[in-house]
This record gives sequence, structure tokens and C-alpha cells, in this order.
Amino acid sequence: MTDYELQKIVEEISEEVFEKPFLHSVKFNPKLRTTGGRYLLQTNNIEINPKYYQKFGYSELEGIIKHELCHYHLHLDGLGHQHRDQDFKNLISKTKTPRYCTKLKEKKINYIYRCSKCGIEYRRNRMVNLKKYRCGKCREKLDLVKM
Repeated sequence: MTDYELQKIVEEISEEVFEKPFLHSVKFNPKLRTTGGRYLLQTNNIEINPKYYQKFGYSELEGIIKHELCHYHLHLDGLGHQHRDQDFKNLISKTKTPRYCTKLKEKKINYIYRCSKCGIEYRRNRMVNLKKYRCGKCREKLDLVKM
């Protein structure tokens, strides 16, 4: 899908769902890593992560577009456009828009440590210096369980 096709889709969704025109530009931004899309306050443009469309298809893309259009239209109307604002929450529920996008990938766990006394497990991506770190609950020594 090209940026031109994406622009047309966003304009159509804006008219159908919000009954307002989308007057700015939208484009794919492959540099986005942890989010499906973002609304830029300074330029009123929208950027979409292409990986979500490639992995999950059109329905996920449509949800991300609707979410960003909620930010867009509320901001232009001078209403609360942030996730915590009641105006945003009301518009999300009214338009049946997802609040969050699907996770792109699960977090990789490389190391599991277990307390030798109380048995609490700590999951970490990086190796921990066992001479330096202790259990946060009972201050006992940690043991490497899985590498």
C-alpha cells in the first residue's frame, strides 16, 4: 500500500465515521517501533506504522487510523485529545475505536532468576550480576534458573 492509497483510506474513514473531512496528510513511517501510529500536534499530520498493516492486515490498520483520527478531530475542535481526557474516552467508545493496538511482538525473556529463600522469580532480558543484586523482598541471594 502506498502513502497515496493510505491518504484516500483515511479521508474516507474520516467522512464515514466522524462526518468531518481530514484536511492534512498521512503517511507510513517505518521508524515507528512501539506504537501503531501517532498524531503530530504541530503539523496535524498522522503517521502510521506499516508493520501493523503487514502483520495484522486491514482491520488493524483501520483501528489505528480511527484512533489517530479521534486525536485529530478533538484537537482541531479544541477539546481534550489526550488519552486521559474524558472527551477522548467518550469519542473512542462512540466510534467503537480500539484504545490500544495489538502488540507487535511479545517481550523476549532471556534470563530467569529465583530467590533461594522465598522463591520469587525475576524475569530479565539482560544478565544480572548475582554478586551485586539480591531479592527485593527478603534480601536473600538469587540463583540463575534459565539462560
